[in-house]
Amino acid sequence: MDSFISLILFLIILFFSITFHEYCHGWTAHKLGDPTPKNSGRLTLNPLVHIDLFGTLLLPIFLLVLSRGTFAIGYAKPVPINPNHFKNPKKDIKWVGLSGPLANIFLALVLITLIKLNFPLKNILILGAFLNLILAVFNLIPIPPLDGSRIVTSFLPPRAAHSYLQLEPYGFFIVIFLVFFGFFRWFIIPIVSFIFSLFNVKIAL
Repeated sequence: MDSFISLILFLIILFFSITFHEYCHGWTAHKLGDPTPKNSGRLTLNPLVHIDLFGTLLLPIFLLVLSRGTFAIGYAKPVPINPNHFKNPKKDIKWVGLSGPLANIFLALVLITLIKLNFPLKNILILGAFLNLILAVFNLIPIPPLDGSRIVTSFLPPRAAHSYLQLEPYGFFIVIFLVFFGFFRWFIIPIVSFIFSLFNVKIAL
């Protein structure tokens, strides 16, 4: 029963974290002049609007089963954005890309603050902070269509950016390849663990 409750709480944290991530993408694009997120009904924290059947539900459950309950990651439906509405598309797309990971870093810092204040359900708070930092670091990987690719694109000349973004149809397979060959274990987890150590918060991996 405890394992089942932990799984449910984990999925709730995951759903809210990726929903807030996508909402911040849409909010930033909207503030920079793009009405597309609002017109598509994505400027909301209602998770049902952002849920992707595979990325939000099936993939996390599959990874939890595959890793025997030790690891999961997921994603929501990308918020539609039209950079043509931006005053400075090349510059503004960078801020749209950064807004998602920064949203997860913000949530992680809030949860870490609650941990330091000894709020109840400490293990769940630690899990939530850990998950949000993983989402932030993971999305900053410069593999299209992850957010890191938007940041990289903003620094590339047009022709190089176009060639770089041609990797997008293969991005998911590249990420899965990296996951199965331990990329999270030897790269992302150490970064997140180091951030935790800066706040003197311990987590059992």
